[in-house]
Amino acid sequence: MDTTNPQAGDAPVIDLLQLYPRDMNIYGDWGNVLTLRKRLQLRGFEVRLHEYNPGDEFPDQVDLIVGGGGQDSGQNKIQTDLLALGGRLKELAGDGVPMLVICGLYQLYGNFFKTHTGDIIKGIGLLNVDTVAGPSRLIGNTVVESSEFGTVIGYENHSGQTFLKEGVQPLGTVTKGEGNNGQDGTEGARYRNVVASYLHGSLLPKNPAVADFLIRGAVLRRYGSFEDTPLEIPYETEARLTAAARPR
Repeated sequence: MDTTNPQAGDAPVIDLLQLYPRDMNIYGDWGNVLTLRKRLQLRGFEVRLHEYNPGDEFPDQVDLIVGGGGQDSGQNKIQTDLLALGGRLKELAGDGVPMLVICGLYQLYGNFFKTHTGDIIKGIGLLNVDTVAGPSRLIGNTVVESSEFGTVIGYENHSGQTFLKEGVQPLGTVTKGEGNNGQDGTEGARYRNVVASYLHGSLLPKNPAVADFLIRGAVLRRYGSFEDTPLEIPYETEARLTAAARPR
């Protein structure tokens, strides 16, 4: 399919879903949605943006899913709904739908989050990871080296310590910052077309390789082909270098 110069009204469509924007959307996570939408539009796609909050009807067509971070209170608000939705999300992930989940939703895509008070916030188990509240917050600019995406840059701010289990690979290795737990040098998690990370700030504007991975997966799954022409955005490299050079 030729998506380079669609005629007016004939642009191919990608359905982009933001999970729980009302309760799980802090530290600039909305910027991930804006980045995906803009990069898709620059490639000639029409983007239908859907929001899903507790009690909403889940859209029939979903090509790409993005979810952000939130406080413990936000996680508690969405937990029951997310558990009910878990089977659908697992099915979509298994079918190759690309997903980006940040911080709080990263934790709840896992098996559980154990809070400071010992309460267990159960996750959907899409990712085989466990999270426990740590003694202090892990905060600051972070740089990660990924075999898939090269240098990944972001900002972490979390007290949860996440440990990867069998079948899950890290997004990468921390070269600046604390990462998943401040102990094993890993950051984030990868499973099929799911990317999970603690990096806010937002993640995707500073990491076009990650954004284009998600876009490529969505387009290939829906249309069967993707013209992977690099976008000419002059300030991207400068922005990445500036972000990477910031002190911890």
